[in-house]
Amino acid sequence: MKWLNKLERKFGRYAIPNLMNYIIGITMAVYIVQYVLNISAYQYLAFIPGLIMKGQVWRIITFIFIPPASSIITIAFVMYFYYMMGTTLENEWGTFKFNIYYLFGMIGTIIAAFLTGSGTSVYLNLSLFLAFAYLFPDVEILLFFMLPVKVKWIAYLDWAYFIFSLIFGTMSTRIAAIASLINFFIFFGSDLINYIQNQRKYGATRRNFKKEMKNYKDGWK
Repeated sequence: MKWLNKLERKFGRYAIPNLMNYIIGITMAVYIVQYVLNISAYQYLAFIPGLIMKGQVWRIITFIFIPPASSIITIAFVMYFYYMMGTTLENEWGTFKFNIYYLFGMIGTIIAAFLTGSGTSVYLNLSLFLAFAYLFPDVEILLFFMLPVKVKWIAYLDWAYFIFSLIFGTMSTRIAAIASLINFFIFFGSDLINYIQNQRKYGATRRNFKKEMKNYKDGWK
């Protein structure tokens, strides 16, 4: 992507190395604080446009630090998985491009939140996983800490969830799903279009071949 290379030449020095480490570290700190003080992080950090417009502008960023689970075992697994995905993608793309991918996901989430009235990091984190699965489909993870599964199979389930949300979800859900995955489509949209076009060409070629073979056999009868 030439436009990304141009941006990197101009703004690459502002990229944050090991971005996922900071996100995970702050998220775990929030988890510990809410556990010790017995409070809800959502109440103070969630993306709520009405409160942002009243001056609580920190919510534009802090929603990404809300712990995704209450169980210490679950959150430990999720944070480890985020760490693995984030560091792998950063090593693959470089710091700047990984920053841009995450930033675009945040922007999509923010746009959706202002349109629907609320926002979460669910689809943002989903976009992170989908990028990882797209680039490394055969990597195996231990589901439930014991069942080895290739990430591509989990990605298929996530895409099914995404499609289900588009078909059966509310308008707010549809907007959130589409907007929050804008980063994935920006980065991989051209690849997906090329794949679909190649599949169509392959299908047309195969149909023509079968037709010619049928005509050839009919000519010998």
